[in-house]
Amino acid sequence: MSQHGSTQNRPGGFGPRGGGPMGLAMPVQKAKNPRATLIRLIGQFRPFWARLILVTTAAMLSTVFSIWSPKILGRATTVLFQGFVAKLRHVPGARFNLTAIRHDLTLLGLLYVVSAVFMYLQQYVMAGVAQRMVFGLREALMEKLNRLPVRFFDNRPHGEILSRFVNDFDNISSTLQQSLTQLITAVVTFIGVVIMMLTISPLMTLAVAITLPLSFVVTSVVAKRSQQYFLTRQRQLGEINGHIEEMYTGHAIVKAYGHEERAIETFEEINQRLYQSSWKAQFVTGIIMPLMNVIGNIGYVLVSVIGGLLVTRRTIQVGDIQAFIQYARQFSQPITQLASISNTIQSTLASAERVFEILDEPEESPDNVTEIEKPGRGHVQFDDVSFSYRAGTPLIQHFSVDVAPGATVAIVGPTGAGKTTLVNLLMRFYDPGQGAIRIDGVDIRHMARPEVRGLFGMVLQDTWLFYGTIRDNIAYGREGASFEDVVRAAQAAHADHFIRTLPDGYDTLLNEEATNISLGQRQLLTIARAFLADPPILILDEATSSVDTRTEVAIQSAMKNLMHGRTSFVIAHRLSTIRDADVILVMNHGQILEQGTHQQLLDHGGFYRELYLSQFQSSRAVDHA
Repeated sequence: MSQHGSTQNRPGGFGPRGGGPMGLAMPVQKAKNPRATLIRLIGQFRPFWARLILVTTAAMLSTVFSIWSPKILGRATTVLFQGFVAKLRHVPGARFNLTAIRHDLTLLGLLYVVSAVFMYLQQYVMAGVAQRMVFGLREALMEKLNRLPVRFFDNRPHGEILSRFVNDFDNISSTLQQSLTQLITAVVTFIGVVIMMLTISPLMTLAVAITLPLSFVVTSVVAKRSQQYFLTRQRQLGEINGHIEEMYTGHAIVKAYGHEERAIETFEEINQRLYQSSWKAQFVTGIIMPLMNVIGNIGYVLVSVIGGLLVTRRTIQVGDIQAFIQYARQFSQPITQLASISNTIQSTLASAERVFEILDEPEESPDNVTEIEKPGRGHVQFDDVSFSYRAGTPLIQHFSVDVAPGATVAIVGPTGAGKTTLVNLLMRFYDPGQGAIRIDGVDIRHMARPEVRGLFGMVLQDTWLFYGTIRDNIAYGREGASFEDVVRAAQAAHADHFIRTLPDGYDTLLNEEATNISLGQRQLLTIARAFLADPPILILDEATSSVDTRTEVAIQSAMKNLMHGRTSFVIAHRLSTIRDADVILVMNHGQILEQGTHQQLLDHGGFYRELYLSQFQSSRAVDHA
């Protein structure tokens, strides 16, 4: 579970963007090849070019109308000011030009409304484009995962793959929906504001521009200082999340050994360090906006002084100063937005790159399917099979065995001996490097993988049940199974009785880890699922190891009925349970050391005899104790 929930490798922090004001100082994860990733991400928009053009046009028009508004408001202010001055001077016939003012205010209101309409249009269309694109990417990734070999999942933490589905797609989605339109708006706003300021007064524009380098210097200095605090905070945030996860998932063990106080002390120590780095990071980053306001106020002072001189010389009007101050306020805003968007885009490219990495993973080799009769008897042959997970490190070498239909094959050996490897080869999770595995005379490499796996039923020691009803979990064994089929399978697995004692019976909802029923009951449900699948070949991994003695007797009886007439591969941990197996394969370090019946192997006096006697002696020692 710690893999699923850990935030140590996530690009976020306390929120979607992670940190300081508008993400200015937050260190972001960067793509290894941003240019190629950006080109590929842009290529995902190919089906939506027409809508993107509409979004761009709407964003530009919305911004242009918004930029035009201060100019109109300044003109109305000038007319009002001129009328007010004329009345103060008692100029004959002096009056307010209400018609001009009414015209300007009407035009101003119209501009605001039109700007809002275009802004709504761009947000509406862009939301659809972003979500459709992410929908397509997520669907492609899910389909890709179904085509990837088991080797891919064996070599990667599950939490790391889940992170790409959750965090990375959220990051891409929010960026596409918000940052792209913000980027267009920021660029158009900056260009438009500069043009409008130049039309009013190049001299005042120069005065505002002088403050621009100062803003860059302040931002870069503060950002560099705060970045180290943010990095420290991210490490400690991952540390505290990991500690909380460990204490939550292992709370029973913590209580059993009386380590509650130590766990709390550890939490408080990490929490204190997180507090120190967090407030320093937020404080240093929080200085940026006050400093930017101070720099902006310096610009306003310069504008006011220069504007006042120009008004006295009748070079510009009073309304122009008002409009210019509004433009000056907007002047630094797109620069701040662009700085924030730059960080966001870097993080998004990193997320997109992580998604594309999975999409580029080599898939399972295509099935070389030939027209053959579907096997169904369960005659399994290993013909001179050799296999290794890593080149140069042989695991199984020149292994051959002929398993007659309906026979029981037990696979025994110490932990890590390679017992599961044989199951992986049977199920075509991996293909042998040499030799062939045949079912009813057909090389399984000439069968489609789903067809091969459809011949097997599995009951593993580690139960797997999903969030849903008990009925749905049992019915997972066979598509289209009726409720009567589910009940018959549960009765055969001796699970029907305990199911009916539950408040909702077969409609009882299991939680995500099925912890609302006992471990033994979970095992009974997986056995019922195998009954329902009714396969010609069974794979059993000590299926009764998690149930009590009375239930074990009932399960053993049911399993004998299930195994009757079916080829069965039993991964055995307790050797006393496989005395009647037709063939016992003894493995160690990936090698098949011995094979034969129980009595033959005991008489041989090899590794199996050592294993058997060690378990027998351990059992006697326990009984005497």
